[in-house]
Amino acid sequence: MTTLPPYPAGRNLLEGKTVLITAAAGTGIGFAAARRCIEEGARVMISDAHERRSLEAAAELEKLTGVRPASQPCDVTDETQVRALVDGALASLGQIDVLINNAGLGGYAKVVDMTDEQWNKVLDVSLTGTMRMTRAVLPHMIERGSGAIVNNASVLAWRAQEGQAHYAAAKAGVMALTRAAAMESAEAGVRVNAVSPSLAMHAFLSKVTPDGLLEELTAREAFGRAAEPWEVANVIVFLASDYASYMTGEVVAVSSQHP
Repeated sequence: MTTLPPYPAGRNLLEGKTVLITAAAGTGIGFAAARRCIEEGARVMISDAHERRSLEAAAELEKLTGVRPASQPCDVTDETQVRALVDGALASLGQIDVLINNAGLGGYAKVVDMTDEQWNKVLDVSLTGTMRMTRAVLPHMIERGSGAIVNNASVLAWRAQEGQAHYAAAKAGVMALTRAAAMESAEAGVRVNAVSPSLAMHAFLSKVTPDGLLEELTAREAFGRAAEPWEVANVIVFLASDYASYMTGEVVAVSSQHP
């Protein structure tokens, strides 16, 4: 197992930009992305389906960064709440330069046992929720002639894993949505890209993963460890920044996994 690299200092990569992030509560990629965006100079609004978790995350981010981000609850499966979140972000931030679509839902079920409810729930959050947020924010970005959207996909859209058909299908859909939305938005100067993490370790993941699977997946990683959520967030920050000005419709793997 390789030594974890030091946590990077901010370099103002997002100075002057505003960022809206879904599912940013907890200990996962969304929270890490919010922290890194603040540390890189952005003004941030975070959201989560649970208001209490959103407020707790905002308070924790203030402790870590000295800046308290705006927050508003939003269930991305509810169009009314999605529209209200975008309106709230515009009221709070003035404009939305960056949208990070992090909301996603996993689970474990073999296809032969999977119910329609299990299938539909994962796709509604992970894929359709990403589309709803993108659809709500794009008119604002297109009108302004600039903006960046970063979606959270997964290497499971490329690599088979037992019990993950619904999640893999949803994330493959996110990749396809990313490419199509990028082509539709390019003329207006709006970029749409995605990250595709392999294994990013956080507390919630261990609660929903079958015993032994995380150890097995970790063993496949070239570095002998899972990614830290902030290592994925660093790539999200890059795609959101002007350093990625010529990138759109791309899916960037954040992975050390070998076949």
